[in-house]
Amino acid sequence: MLENKFQANLIKELKRLFPGCIVMKNDASYIQGIPDLLILYNDKWASLECKKSASASKQPNQEYYVNQMNRMSFSRFICPENKEEVLYELQQSFQS
Repeated sequence: MLENKFQANLIKELKRLFPGCIVMKNDASYIQGIPDLLILYNDKWASLECKKSASASKQPNQEYYVNQMNRMSFSRFICPENKEEVLYELQQSFQS
């Protein structure tokens, strides 16, 4: 599956799982390596970096920003292989 198709389906699923959330697509040309998606839900936020597969290469700085944003709130690399696990963790984070 192409990354953009996975991302589009993921956005729909996020909006279904977290009614009223705002999902914003970040501009990678503004800050190179910033995660693809920012999810705002109630008084919480999270970021997700979408990959087409678990073996897909990572761009420079992506690990740095995912780790930094995870220390601040919640951030993960997400792909079809780990989607259910990451969404479960995200639900737990938003409920805490």
